[in-house]
Amino acid sequence: MNENTAANVSGISLKFLTSSIGQLKVVQMKYIEAKDSLSMYVPGTLNDVENVLVDVGTGYYVEKNVDGTKEFFKRKIEFLTKQIEKVQPALQEKHGMKQAVIEVMNIKIQKLQSQQASQLGTTEA
Repeated sequence: MNENTAANVSGISLKFLTSSIGQLKVVQMKYIEAKDSLSMYVPGTLNDVENVLVDVGTGYYVEKNVDGTKEFFKRKIEFLTKQIEKVQPALQEKHGMKQAVIEVMNIKIQKLQSQQASQLGTTEA
């Protein structure tokens, strides 16, 4: 695998992990906002004030009591936080690898430019 391919693969992995963390954080914020909105008050009347419908994902809804709903959101937020914590080190590692590849490429480019300059100097003399 040459340096360009390694840099490309590293860049793609870095973009994927960055995107994954971003998506996890968006979902995490939605659950935090939803959990916080359980204590908001809006005008209206409810037939059943003890139970609510909870979107558990992929279009499925579950009827839960308010305490169960709060616990559900708490578990979801904890799960997402753990997933972010798992992905973060991989992202940092990939970023470090990308930086190392870039440094090696820059060194090789400088050597090549130096060789070309010395060759031009010897042909002109």
